[in-house]
Amino acid sequence: MAGNVVELTDESFDEIVNSSDMPVLVDFWAPWCGPCKMMGPIIEEIADIYTDKAVICKLNTDDSRDSAMEFGISSIPTLILFKNGQIEKKWVGLTSNKVISEAIDELL
Repeated sequence: MAGNVVELTDESFDEIVNSSDMPVLVDFWAPWCGPCKMMGPIIEEIADIYTDKAVICKLNTDDSRDSAMEFGISSIPTLILFKNGQIEKKWVGLTSNKVISEAIDELL
């Protein structure tokens, strides 16, 4: 992943998401997913905006099926916003920068 986006795996998920004292946004995606590709630049932009304020992550559901199953991901893209390891917000499908930013701002 480029820039400030963290690439999550099944192995790193708990450590990164549950140990962060900042909000954590996880983008569940797959390389073959057209809408996921459209979310990519939005996720990158959010990561640049919230450097040092939130952790922005991507999790490839093809490579990390356990995490996807744990959170009941049945459609992608799905974005989940965590705070202190707890789910605060969840979006399924394309989501705007504005909607995501407003949700993160509420947790800061």
